[in-house]
Amino acid sequence: MANQTESKLNISAGVFSVTVAFVLVMAKMWALGETASLSIAATLADSALDLLISIAGLAAIAYAAKPADEDHAFGHSSAEDLAALAQCLFILTSAGIIAGVAVMRLFASTPQPVQETNRGIAVMVFSICVTLALVAWQRYVAHKTGSRVVKADSLHYLGDLVPNFGAIIALYAAQIGFMRVDSYVALGAAALLAIGALRVGKGAWDALMDRRADPAVIQDICNIVQDFPGVHGHHDLKTRTSGSRMFVNMHIELDGSQTLEEAHAIGAALRRAIVKAHPRADVLIHKDPVGVTKHPEDTR
Repeated sequence: MANQTESKLNISAGVFSVTVAFVLVMAKMWALGETASLSIAATLADSALDLLISIAGLAAIAYAAKPADEDHAFGHSSAEDLAALAQCLFILTSAGIIAGVAVMRLFASTPQPVQETNRGIAVMVFSICVTLALVAWQRYVAHKTGSRVVKADSLHYLGDLVPNFGAIIALYAAQIGFMRVDSYVALGAAALLAIGALRVGKGAWDALMDRRADPAVIQDICNIVQDFPGVHGHHDLKTRTSGSRMFVNMHIELDGSQTLEEAHAIGAALRRAIVKAHPRADVLIHKDPVGVTKHPEDTR
């Protein structure tokens, strides 16, 4: 039930993202026609890229939500990491384009005239309000579900706020004769996007490479096992992350004289305790008698 709820939250964030991106593209196309502003043209290009990324992200979220099947026994959550990595590359490309255009504007000899600045400012204010609402919902969903796709999309839209504010400043500056203010703001926005994209990309790459879970999470699992009734020790604790899920494999040491049913009850209760503390964990527990030694042929 929890996984279904999280999937619905992730999908709602994806649908909201696609809707907002489409609305912003339409609004900025109108504003560009009214103003002929280069700063609005830059935000329009960014919003068009947002729309493509959001559609791809929604597809990845829907695919990752599919339950495990015969061919994918551990589920499809790695699709989230692949999409987040692709988003990272798109964001880096977008940051590079924004920076390049900003530099060209700074060195351009004749700035393009801007018209109907008030209408352009109104569209930018609308864009900021809608984007803030989207980011707030995405941050809530990412906190609840741990989805890297939603987190990456949120980062992208958060980065878009700076160019939108920059466009407002540029349009106002154009009214009083300063045409190049938005280029400086755009350079700062590009740097912000690149730093955030690399952070999200690293998390997705680590997950695809089966990197262990956060050390604090691993320590918390160890604490649960050490204090659990009937468990005399544990070893071979292994973790990995995939999308918003975490996989935990471990061996616990139990009293060898107890019945199989009693041992099973302890292991099942321990699994429930770990999942209660970490709802997105998939836990597999192997039971060993206390003091058992590894067989010579068991090389792993």
